[in-house]
Amino acid sequence: MTSIADLAELVRAPAGLSVPGDVLAGAAAAGVLGRRTPGLAAASVLLYWAGMAANDWADRRLDAVERPERPIPSGRISPPAALGLATGLTAAGVALATAAGGRRAAAVAVPLAVAVWGYDLAAKNTAAGPAVMAACRGLDVLLGATGGRLSRAVPAAVTVAAHTWTVTALSRREVSGTDRRLPQATLAGTALVAAAAVGPRPAAAPVALAAGYLARYGGAQARVLSDPSAGRVRAAVGAGITGLPALQGALTARAGAGLLGLAVAAAAPLAGRLARWVSPT
Repeated sequence: MTSIADLAELVRAPAGLSVPGDVLAGAAAAGVLGRRTPGLAAASVLLYWAGMAANDWADRRLDAVERPERPIPSGRISPPAALGLATGLTAAGVALATAAGGRRAAAVAVPLAVAVWGYDLAAKNTAAGPAVMAACRGLDVLLGATGGRLSRAVPAAVTVAAHTWTVTALSRREVSGTDRRLPQATLAGTALVAAAAVGPRPAAAPVALAAGYLARYGGAQARVLSDPSAGRVRAAVGAGITGLPALQGALTARAGAGLLGLAVAAAAPLAGRLARWVSPT
């Protein structure tokens, strides 16, 4: 029988901690942090987990060769069950976003769900893959801003999207390893992302949180430069996922919600510890 642990592995449950910060950063940037925000954050987690389940369903034949330990190829979860879970989580995520934020939230949640499935089913192994995944995260930030002016959250959305591009580009080399050109490019991008999170008028909280993000994720990419093996690449991808809350926290603090930004960033070490039991990649 399928266990809770198997389901948690399928949806990369600890990596879900990297998701609510998108919505919080968007809401803070738009000045609409409020009672609708928790519901939108929960909806974004459901859509993220849906994407993880759909990813493994779509990759089930490839994973049988490259990642046979995953829940579907190992036989712990059947393909129909994974597809059903992905579909149900998608419907629940869109419904919750609509209930929390009305039609304006639905107008972002539906394209977000389409982008998630589009990545898993069509774009992932194409040149457009990193851009589509980056769009998913950017839309997730904008979901949090749907109660106000979306334009105010665009810089935060672009920053998170740029980070996501670097993680996705690295993830395409998790099995084969890479040469040094890829981590050189992603590390340069990560430095620019950290600088963008601080903004033109540095304040203590955003600077500290952006520095923590750069140390964690940038440090992992630096280790890929010295050893571009598959294991190092996977570790860097994991650091990019579990370290994202520090970036989201910096963006939230930059928008004036300093204490909330620190709370968002606190998810990073927690996600890192949970990743020891359930891989985020």
